[in-house]
Amino acid sequence: MNRLARSRARRDDTAAPAFTALDRESDPAAARARFRTGFVAPTAGWAPGHLQANLVAVPEEHAHDLLLFAQRNPKACPLLDVTEPGRPETVLAPGADLRTDLPRYQVWRNGRPAEQAEDVTHLWRDDLVAFLIGCSFTFEAALAGAGVPVRHVEQGRNVPMYVTNRACRPAGRIRGPLVVSMRPIPAGLVGTAVRVSAAVPAAHGAPIHVGHPEGLGITDLSQPDFGDAVDIRAGEVPVFWACGVTPQAALMRSRLPFAITHKPGHMFITDVSQQTLWAEG
Repeated sequence: MNRLARSRARRDDTAAPAFTALDRESDPAAARARFRTGFVAPTAGWAPGHLQANLVAVPEEHAHDLLLFAQRNPKACPLLDVTEPGRPETVLAPGADLRTDLPRYQVWRNGRPAEQAEDVTHLWRDDLVAFLIGCSFTFEAALAGAGVPVRHVEQGRNVPMYVTNRACRPAGRIRGPLVVSMRPIPAGLVGTAVRVSAAVPAAHGAPIHVGHPEGLGITDLSQPDFGDAVDIRAGEVPVFWACGVTPQAALMRSRLPFAITHKPGHMFITDVSQQTLWAEG
């Protein structure tokens, strides 16, 4: 499992260019419009303060299992919306199209990554049910505002993600390991990072693990399974959040015949503001 994911991450991401703040849109609709024209970039740092979402679209016959999987693993899969079969729209961004408005998609066949695309309109099926799951990119602007560095944004990279040794609670056919994202945090600011992220449970909330990556079965932080490695500086602690790429690890393990997801780190940007999330919380 780890070898397969790591091989894929190296193939997809090692040559990825760095993106500066000048490349990023601050308005969600403008960001989606830009992606619709074919622009590709990880979405960390885009539309600060707005909810970002992971996409998982599966045939209707597997939707019940995926729904149960999300409900049984809410830390990794904070569920935001589930569409009607065949419908590529979501209440999280009226007028958006889930087939075109993400920067890059991953197509899965029999549990294997089959192809990537910037537009999956030609692959979308009438029986596909789309699940939108919260993403930790959502609270990164709040982290930065509280003085907590967000290293992958600073370095213009994709966030590093790792497959762990923790099994998720299975649901029907769907089962697999927990995936985490990592951010190096100065030791004196770990409490601040916990407090800020805990206020946004719709985006995974507080970290699940601090320090000691071996406790999650991670042996080398310089070799993420998805995304890009980032610098870890003296006095910093690796802090791990549950990650919405967890369903993709489950697709690998469960070998579903067909699915469409976002490419890790290339999220759907919604119109929902973090202020709205705080108010609802």
